[in-house]
Amino acid sequence: MRINVNNKEHAVDLSGNPSLLDVLREQLDLTGSKYGCGEGACGACKVLINGIPTPSCITPTVSVQGKKIVTIEGLENEGKLHPVQEVFLEEDVFQCGYCASGMIITATALIENNPNLTKQEIQDAMQGNICRCCTYPDITKAIAKAAEQ
Repeated sequence: MRINVNNKEHAVDLSGNPSLLDVLREQLDLTGSKYGCGEGACGACKVLINGIPTPSCITPTVSVQGKKIVTIEGLENEGKLHPVQEVFLEEDVFQCGYCASGMIITATALIENNPNLTKQEIQDAMQGNICRCCTYPDITKAIAKAAEQ
């Protein structure tokens, strides 16, 4: 099967019915999306599928044929980080960074859909992303700053 990841077509092997996360990490060497809970609850593995933040650990690869997938690696444009990535780095948001890719993916979609966000809207939208280091106030602040830009 062929899938579109980060604006490139890739042939992938569906033997064993792998999750999208497994295909991204094992076949395409895109390791930015992390394995967290394996149940789609923590957000560490989120990618954009047709612009919607989606947990890739519970997404069967067969279900994404004909859809546009964007990983954290795909947010980069011509060697430059995405503005959300830049702000998260500027604000020194993360301690360990394990949740970073999922947080940034979700924040990017959120800002693209509504750049005029309230603090409560940010917090509500980020509910599906868990940070075990508990840097939520910094994450909320960085998303608000990125939205302003």
